[in-house]
Amino acid sequence: MRLLTSLFRPNYAQKISILATLPLVMAVTAIAVLVAYQSRALAEREIDALETQLLEAKKAELRNYVTQARNGFYFIYGSAQPDDQLAKDQVSQILSAMIYGTDGFFFVYDYDGTNLVSPRQTDMINRNWAGLSDSAGTPVVDEFIRLARQGAGWHTFMWPKPSTGEEAQMVAYVTGFQSWRWAVGTGVFIDDVLASVAAARAEVEARVQRTFIYIGAIALGALLVVFLSGMMLNIRERRLADAKLKELTQRVFDAQEEERGRVARELHDGISQILVGVRYALDNARRRLARGDDKGAQNPLDKGIDNLGTAISEVRRISRDLRPAVLDDLGLGPALKALTDDFCERTGIETEFTTVVFRNRLDQNSKIALYRIAQEALTNIERHAEATHVSMDLRGHKNGATMRIEDNGRGIRTDSGHSGSGLGLRNMQERIEQLDGGLRILSSRGPQSGTVIEARLPLSHLLPPEDELQTKRKVNS
Repeated sequence: MRLLTSLFRPNYAQKISILATLPLVMAVTAIAVLVAYQSRALAEREIDALETQLLEAKKAELRNYVTQARNGFYFIYGSAQPDDQLAKDQVSQILSAMIYGTDGFFFVYDYDGTNLVSPRQTDMINRNWAGLSDSAGTPVVDEFIRLARQGAGWHTFMWPKPSTGEEAQMVAYVTGFQSWRWAVGTGVFIDDVLASVAAARAEVEARVQRTFIYIGAIALGALLVVFLSGMMLNIRERRLADAKLKELTQRVFDAQEEERGRVARELHDGISQILVGVRYALDNARRRLARGDDKGAQNPLDKGIDNLGTAISEVRRISRDLRPAVLDDLGLGPALKALTDDFCERTGIETEFTTVVFRNRLDQNSKIALYRIAQEALTNIERHAEATHVSMDLRGHKNGATMRIEDNGRGIRTDSGHSGSGLGLRNMQERIEQLDGGLRILSSRGPQSGTVIEARLPLSHLLPPEDELQTKRKVNS
């Protein structure tokens, strides 16, 4: 079960592909169904209209046959009496001779149901067929008599074709000779009409299937294009991601080496030299004490103690630079205040720090990011700006928090010979972007030159009061 779950769990690229192809598949399916429905509905209307036209043409043809036959013997029927058997025989002979086509003929039934004329099916003559129904149970002769009594009418039923003996659907037109009590009519088999309609329906189905095939082919082509495009984009993005990952990894390594080099320089140039001085002072005092010169040993001992205190201060400074304890204990404002005071004392540059009542409500990641940005900015000012005044302002507001660092130095140079500051600015940018914030840098190199660095954090990184208390408790514990 776990294997099946892992197999059917798509990765990010597959989710993107599904997201791109699923709407296309759904749209193409909906279009195909709609086109098929509309095509079939339109074709059915056309087929129904065709069937109606063909049947109406057949009916009109039958009506003409009956009218012509009636006109042919009307001179006999019109002057004959109801019991004139000779006239009846003459009319029967005329109707028996009126056959047309392969299966066309006239039939006559009296109102009792006896067949009087059936030239193509003579075995039916002089037999009573009242109550006769076709294979589907539809009354035939009784319906002829009913229509004849009403004057005239149409009737559809199944009847054996004289030419083949097989049943087929027939449409008959029946008229009544009321004085003789005759039902006279003729019919036509409409199997050709039904065959035409069936052929039309088959053609419609074939067209609908072809339409589905065309739409499916187009959809398949579109899916292939989307798939190949997605694959190409995926490969390209993966290569770019790999390249960016390699670049980021290299930059991490470079940053680590740079930090190690800075700590090594701090240890070598500061603490190491101070400790060497302490060693020489203690060694000098030891030699003087060995010679019994107690007063002479006092001065080297005092100097060694002073140098050792300086070394302890340097260790604290380096530790504070790596991870200031004041940032966790007192918050960002006091940590930045200590940072600017140390910068002013170390460089001699006039430094001003201002802040509003901030209540230490930034989350831990935001505090560290702003502190590191301030460190990087002050380091760049010390190395490159040649400034005489630096101001730093930190304040919270309804949109979040803003830290602004401004100096009156010579501005930022953009030539390739000063890539160190560019790396520092890029580190600042990346730190603030990881927190969904923004970094704005304004710099000029004129008579009123200087640089302004403004880091903004969104309101989402300010903790509510209850979270603030919990954060303080965790830090204190």
